Amino acid sequence: MASDADPLSPQAGRGPSPPRRGRGEAAAEGEGPCPKEDRPEPPRHRRSGDASVTSLHDKVQPGLSPRAGRGGRVGTVLALFVIVALLLAGALWRYADTLPPLDLTQASLRSTVILDRKGQLLRPFATADGRWRLPVSADAIDPRYLAMLKAYEDRRFDSHPGIDPAATLRAAWQWLAHGKIVSGGSTLSMQVARLVEPRAERSLRAKLRQMVRAVELERALGKSGVLDLYLALAPYGGPVEGVRAASLAYFGREPARLSFAESALLVALPQSPEARRPDRFAANARRARDRVLDIAAERGVLTAAEAQAAKAEPVPVARKQFPMLAAHAAEQAHVADPEARLQHLTLDARLQASLEALATERAAAAGPALSAAILVLDNRTGAVLAHVGSTGYLDAARAGAVDATQAVRSPGSALKPFIYALAFEDGLAHPETLLDDRPARFAASYAPENFDMGFRGTVTARVALQQSLNLPAVELLDAVGAARFVARLRGAGATVLLPRDTAPGLPVALGGLGITLTDLARLYAGLARSGTVPALARRLDGPAAGPEPERRIADPVAAWYVADTLRGAPPPENALPGRISFKTGTSYGYRDAWAVGFDARVTIAVWIGRPDGASVPGLIGRSHAAPILFDAFARFGGEPEALPRPRDALVVATAALPPPLRHIRRDAPKTFAATLGVPLKIAYPPDGARVDLGLSEGAQARLALKALGGQPPLTWMVDGLPVAEAMRRQSEWSPEGAGFARISVMDAVGASDSVVVRLE
Repeated sequence: MASDADPLSPQAGRGPSPPRRGRGEAAAEGEGPCPKEDRPEPPRHRRSGDASVTSLHDKVQPGLSPRAGRGGRVGTVLALFVIVALLLAGALWRYADTLPPLDLTQASLRSTVILDRKGQLLRPFATADGRWRLPVSADAIDPRYLAMLKAYEDRRFDSHPGIDPAATLRAAWQWLAHGKIVSGGSTLSMQVARLVEPRAERSLRAKLRQMVRAVELERALGKSGVLDLYLALAPYGGPVEGVRAASLAYFGREPARLSFAESALLVALPQSPEARRPDRFAANARRARDRVLDIAAERGVLTAAEAQAAKAEPVPVARKQFPMLAAHAAEQAHVADPEARLQHLTLDARLQASLEALATERAAAAGPALSAAILVLDNRTGAVLAHVGSTGYLDAARAGAVDATQAVRSPGSALKPFIYALAFEDGLAHPETLLDDRPARFAASYAPENFDMGFRGTVTARVALQQSLNLPAVELLDAVGAARFVARLRGAGATVLLPRDTAPGLPVALGGLGITLTDLARLYAGLARSGTVPALARRLDGPAAGPEPERRIADPVAAWYVADTLRGAPPPENALPGRISFKTGTSYGYRDAWAVGFDARVTIAVWIGRPDGASVPGLIGRSHAAPILFDAFARFGGEPEALPRPRDALVVATAALPPPLRHIRRDAPKTFAATLGVPLKIAYPPDGARVDLGLSEGAQARLALKALGGQPPLTWMVDGLPVAEAMRRQSEWSPEGAGFARISVMDAVGASDSVVVRLE
């Protein structure tokens, strides 16, 4: 393959070596025991330029002086060179007209590669025929490798037009002198031509075709294009093609920085890729590498001391696995756009690798057959920064191929914050509103209990949410309506699954529905974004997505109330309090453990459990998922950023709240004066009514409001905002659109009543 005398051939003075083989010869011989590289030494010959070349024609004829003999010999050699050159040029000229146009379609095929936001390789995919041929260019390769490649294979690569005339004439002379091919005189461009149009034939006709194609390639692609093709197509044994794939397969890293020994090995392997595979024939690989180092030292690429030190490095004896960072995310991106050979995702490879290691470590410590998933979202942009779908894509014992970020599971108490947000938004409660945590029965048959089977009595909404008490959450859900709560989740973009043939009920407060970790993370990110749920961004270079309608999970004040409350939740052991807002959840039967946390920068969601849904006794969100969450925030780095307080937020103690917000019980008056006279009650519209005002058709209508009892004046409120004040017990309100509305009324002494209606 070298342009000068083959440095691996016996005439280079380096001992016996095998005959040169074209690409595909080793593969045709199979992959059995390696053929020995030691062969009987062929007849030595000398370079055409050596003064000591002798033959029968070189003998001085009788009657002529030695000087005259030498002159005749030189003339004969020159004449032969001229004749060969003319014949070769004419043959090329006529042969070029018989060839079809150069087709680079197959040569341009590359493996699909998935990159992170900074261009780091996450995961490559083999081509359709099973080859690892990764895209690569010379500017991404260690310059020492390129210098060694040119010095060894084609010293005049940068100056010749695709054919090296000196090397070609030398090869022709050796052929004429010995009656067989001694050296091929191939340039890198000719080797690329053979790789582009692989042929088993080894003949003068095949060599002419390579020469023609080499010139065509250089004219079409230039030097850089030809070099890039060689770097991508050179065979390295088995399905590995190209220097980038070989560097990853044998050294486990990109070829941007290679040692002299590694560079030499990558230069040597394509000459006989199967016979020199390091993972099968390490001794052959070492000998070939060392010969390249010797030639490189002779030609000034490196010093003799550097070559000697490089020879001391071991040769890799096994192929390494190709990178598989974010295996699930990469696979989803490839399936979504199989034609894209290069995809840049929004992931951060450094963070991804760190969190994959964290998930694997913690799941292994938690027990056998457990998996874990972690999702990190950028709150400002909605970009997915890390996507850990399992503890290991190839870990069959833990069902690693299952992407747990997309699995529908019961969230346990992880949805409670959104119940509180809806109650805060409706003006039904405030973080300092008093709630009752005592035994109660709802809908005649539903009697929930707390996780620890105890009760706290009267507590504020803040404490109830921080301690994840079940009774107050169910009471609030009963007040806002389970159907309305589920509708709010779906309206925010979450896919919520309910048991078959059942309507939303109060058990949804404690995990009686199904949701994915991805949707749960988006909902929590909405709390960090003043109630606006982000649309997830997964690709940096994908087609521009159309505008999406704004989806809200809460209004800004309610979202801040929840975030501020969760910031005070007690952290797990050995963690600092008050740094992030977070909530945990444990599904019924100890099947799933959840923890979701956020600050102004990011939202991180964690799940741990068995992919098959089996019960794991003792699996609890606070003890298993929360520590992973806090460690994930530590690995993300930086100081947590608190959310800014909205201007309209009311930060006061319970006693300073307006009377209707001091406690939520409907059967108890808010003030002493409210105990006198007829109790206040909304007569119209009735609670749970569906009122058709023609709003879906764009009509403007007014809703009549009527009350019984109470002490005028009456203040009417819709979703916590005052809309009318009247001395009479009747009023009107103009809705802005269709949907659910909470209508409340409060009289002069603080008594109040509320209903929820659906306007159509």
